[in-house]
Amino acid sequence: MPEEKNPSVVTFKRELSLFDSTMLVVGSMIGSGIFIVSADIARTVGSPGYLLLVWLITGAITITAALSYGELAGMLPHAGGQYVYLREAYNPLIGFLYGWTLFLVIQTGTIAAVAVAFAKYTGEIIPWFSEKNILMSILGLKISAAQLLAIVSIVLLTYTNSKGLRFGKIIQNIFTSTKAIAFMALIILVIIISKNIGSLSANFSNFWNPSWTHTSGGKIISVEPLSGMMLLSAIGVAMVGSLFSSDAWNNITFTSGEVVNPKRNIPLSLFLGTLIVTVLYIAANVAYIFILPIKGNPDSATVVGRGIQFALSDRVATAASSMVFGQPAVIIMAVLIMVSTFGCNNGLILSGARVYYAMAKDNLFFKRTGILNKNSVPGFALIVQAVWASLLCLSGTYGNLLDYVIFAVLIFYILTIIGLFILRKKQPLAERPYKAWGYPVVPALYILCASAISLDLLIFKPMYTWPGMVIVLLGIPVYFIWKKFLANKQK
Repeated sequence: MPEEKNPSVVTFKRELSLFDSTMLVVGSMIGSGIFIVSADIARTVGSPGYLLLVWLITGAITITAALSYGELAGMLPHAGGQYVYLREAYNPLIGFLYGWTLFLVIQTGTIAAVAVAFAKYTGEIIPWFSEKNILMSILGLKISAAQLLAIVSIVLLTYTNSKGLRFGKIIQNIFTSTKAIAFMALIILVIIISKNIGSLSANFSNFWNPSWTHTSGGKIISVEPLSGMMLLSAIGVAMVGSLFSSDAWNNITFTSGEVVNPKRNIPLSLFLGTLIVTVLYIAANVAYIFILPIKGNPDSATVVGRGIQFALSDRVATAASSMVFGQPAVIIMAVLIMVSTFGCNNGLILSGARVYYAMAKDNLFFKRTGILNKNSVPGFALIVQAVWASLLCLSGTYGNLLDYVIFAVLIFYILTIIGLFILRKKQPLAERPYKAWGYPVVPALYILCASAISLDLLIFKPMYTWPGMVIVLLGIPVYFIWKKFLANKQK
């Protein structure tokens, strides 16, 4: 929503520069996924060439979407970002369904998952924080030291962000810069050292020979050669992990009310941030295939024998690093992932609250979430978000919930970019300081590609798609009940 002009009213402060905004994009995108999901992708496509292709397609799709969002961000530079774009292109119901899903699962579920990942890797250094260290049991629900630390990290970041945007952006800039530089240094080091490893020649001899390794209980049950439509289907299924790891780039749009010169800086930060992350992700996977064979055996006792496919606990980055540093790689990667996840959650916590603020301004969320505190941030929205994310940490269901909504996330991205076409028709005279690159071809290509991936998931991973749609559709009765409640209250 547009900022208030009454000087007696607390308003957002425009303190996010282009650098700050780009760091928010990069930091929100890089969590723990890139260090893990390549194992599952390798099992699904089975060759180095297609592993890289999956990440390349994901990067191209993400950058294409970011370029399209740039026009919407320049046209509607208001707090709430994507929620506002959907509301303006369609109607308040569609905007609410996005905000509902974001609060219920997408943002808070991701915050919970990232916080638990932070705690898990802390447990690698301080064993007391292990998931196996059960502190108490309440009504049959076991609470571990890792869950407790995850909640503490959420509360701490919520508190610092409630103190003002300046605190949040300082944390974001420090942690994002640190992890990006450290990650790139690690990639370069792995590639240099890999010259002495025989894995590279093994991978190149199998570079474009795809196969789908099906497993059950950690054992290989079949290896299916891929070609034709099955190959395309496998690529689509494999992209669940890469798309999730590349998500949250749109979070900068949520903070539009706080970006300096948003009509220029948001489109630029979307492009620069997604480009930086795409380059880092592809470079990381190049490093993986330089130092580890893609194919492996889950029963092997060695890192090389397990390969990328069966890296211990899917920790591919740790396996690759162990070839350089030996046993200390576990600690080195734990520290890097702790820095990465802590910075990632700061960006998610900072930006998510702005959507609930915008919804409250439209009378579609709790009224208090639409009020800024004395530090010019939506303090109560931050608290509500922290409470629900903490409950998800305790429930242990966030992982399943995130699997369920990847389909819904794609649908909302598709709807938003279709909204670009709709708004060109509905508001032809609106100011557009930046116009989507390659319009209408590039946005249309995104819609086609994302729709094809969604259809692929609908067919091959229905356990991921239908529950996600149910979560979204449950928002419809909630929307009308909420509206009726407000109407009765105003009588």
